[in-house]
Amino acid sequence: MTLHGYWRSGAAWRVRLALALKGLEHATCAHDLRTGAQRADGYRQLNPQGLVPALDCGEAGVAPLTQSLAIIEWLEETHPAPALLPADALGRARVRAMAQIIACDVHPLGNLRVLQALKGDIGASEDQVQAWLARWMGNGFAALEAMVTRWGAGFAYGDAPGLVECCLVPQLYAARRFGVSLDAFPRLVAIDARCAALPAFAAAHPCVQEDADQA
Repeated sequence: MTLHGYWRSGAAWRVRLALALKGLEHATCAHDLRTGAQRADGYRQLNPQGLVPALDCGEAGVAPLTQSLAIIEWLEETHPAPALLPADALGRARVRAMAQIIACDVHPLGNLRVLQALKGDIGASEDQVQAWLARWMGNGFAALEAMVTRWGAGFAYGDAPGLVECCLVPQLYAARRFGVSLDAFPRLVAIDARCAALPAFAAAHPCVQEDADQA
């Protein structure tokens, strides 16, 4: 398998975490989002949307998989152990809902192309962009904090990391990067700390990727 991504892409990071948690070896192909490499014609032949990640699953004649949650669901179905989703249908629905708070509601409003549009197309100031990020991240984190209080037991849902952590850890990194306060979310911060101590999360961290900035 080959994962097309970018070292600091939250969506690509989710897939790296899923691969690492499942112990699946893969090659990587980097596309620098800052230079627009993901919009190059060659890459658009793999992913017409011109976004990362894309996963070439290594099967002849099969187009690469796109969209991080769809990729992770495919990994879960084709490599079921260790599981990233609970065994029961109700648990799986809850975990998917928690993951989608990040992947569908929070992350899209703070990714690179949206921030570029806010600054370039709308003329938002740095303070306005900061307020935008704090608002949407805060709303999502508050919901997750409540859900973890209800269902967590050391991790977001139960006592082992899974799909929620694949989405949450990159988003907390983004929050810190942009100076969004996490003081109101102690349970999420605690989960992040537990994850940081696990080898799979260390291996998937942006700072150790081959294309990471060295400065």
